[in-house]
Amino acid sequence: MPPKKGTVAKPSTLEATSKSRRRSHRISLSSKKSTYFEDNDNSDEELPPRKIVKTGAKGKLSRRGKATVEESDDELQYEDVKNISEDDDQDAAFAEDNSESEAEQPVAQRRGRGRPPKTQTETTKKSSKKSQDLERTKATAKAQSKTKREKEADYEEPVVDKDSDDDDDDDDDDENRITFIPAIQLRDTDGVEYEDTRLHKNTFLFLEDLKANNQRSWLKSHDGEYRRSFKDWESFVETLTEKIIEADETIPWLPVKDVIFRIYRDVRFSKDQTPYKPHYSAAWSRTGRKGPYACYYVHVEPGRCLVGGGVWHPEADALARLRASVDERPHRISRVLTNPTFRKTFLPEAKSGNEKSVIAAFAAKNQDNALKTKPKVVCSPKQGFHPDHKYIELLKLRNYTISTQIDESDLLADDAQENVMSVISAMVEFVTFLNSVVRPDPNAESDSDEADGGTEEQEDDEGDDEEE
Repeated sequence: MPPKKGTVAKPSTLEATSKSRRRSHRISLSSKKSTYFEDNDNSDEELPPRKIVKTGAKGKLSRRGKATVEESDDELQYEDVKNISEDDDQDAAFAEDNSESEAEQPVAQRRGRGRPPKTQTETTKKSSKKSQDLERTKATAKAQSKTKREKEADYEEPVVDKDSDDDDDDDDDDENRITFIPAIQLRDTDGVEYEDTRLHKNTFLFLEDLKANNQRSWLKSHDGEYRRSFKDWESFVETLTEKIIEADETIPWLPVKDVIFRIYRDVRFSKDQTPYKPHYSAAWSRTGRKGPYACYYVHVEPGRCLVGGGVWHPEADALARLRASVDERPHRISRVLTNPTFRKTFLPEAKSGNEKSVIAAFAAKNQDNALKTKPKVVCSPKQGFHPDHKYIELLKLRNYTISTQIDESDLLADDAQENVMSVISAMVEFVTFLNSVVRPDPNAESDSDEADGGTEEQEDDEGDDEEE
């Protein structure tokens, strides 16, 4: 009969197997030694099947009689990965030594020999490799964090000035902020009304303050006072224009804006960078304040009020005509300068009736832009200008202007325009002479000695007789 299930082979078979198999001195991972490999005197005795299963490792017999070893969870726990690798090497060497003997053994006699299954060993290796990788990753992260901390320790954060940030915010706020400038109250008129025929005292006070505070911000804050004073000046000029036209018929009526000079200065080529002129001024000519013609000029400034006229910085052609007139017909300009009214108004320091003194006084008033030597332009094709010319001082001039100062009280008085016209009327003959030379009219009379009523020698003789 075949043996029952769960029974082991016959004792004869076990004895043959035990004799052919090498004895192993390896110790099981459990606390007990494996009875299968234990070297004792009772190895030849037949043990009950169940007892064999329970001794050593927990064993079970398959249906074919093959012994299978299952170890407990405690036996699969290894304290060191190094021991696992050493055991694997020993198992490989042991397998090579016992290859022949194991081949001779029956399949039922091959057993686990107390080591864990191959699948469990690989799982243990994988788990140990993962743990090593985890530890290596942790070590790397720790080193990186340490390096990062060292760098942070060495790195100094830039000092942020909170005040500067606040300043930047303030700058942005300033750009978007609307500043309300309090309105400046206008000066009291003290019971004196503004009139067109005279200037108001507040106009002079404004010009005085403008001279002391010549800035755009100041003028902007005092815009009301500026407009009131400028309007006072415009009305004065407009009414004065009518009187000048009556005195000189060659002056046309022009809008006020073509007569009045602007208060703004041209500072592009000037060392003085003040933006405004601390005075009001106007000029009347055939073309207004600009042009080649001689003009009448009024200048209003606190402490320096002027009334004058003439040709200032004429063009080269106009200047050449003036020098030619002085060289060829000097009696004409001499007659204008020696006019008693003209001399008394503009040249009070000159001697009455003395031509040389009058010419010297007139030349002294135009020395700012005069030549130091004789002019290089030769007007006479024969001999030109001689250094000892009788009117050499007039030939050196490049401006032919005249002016006189008047008091502020004369412009504040009720007869302010009459005071100005008294000065302008005295130089109407002078302005007319300059215009006849600079820009003569097409239908004007010939500028010859015969037209003037005599030659130059006759004029000189008459002058000598008067001096005697």
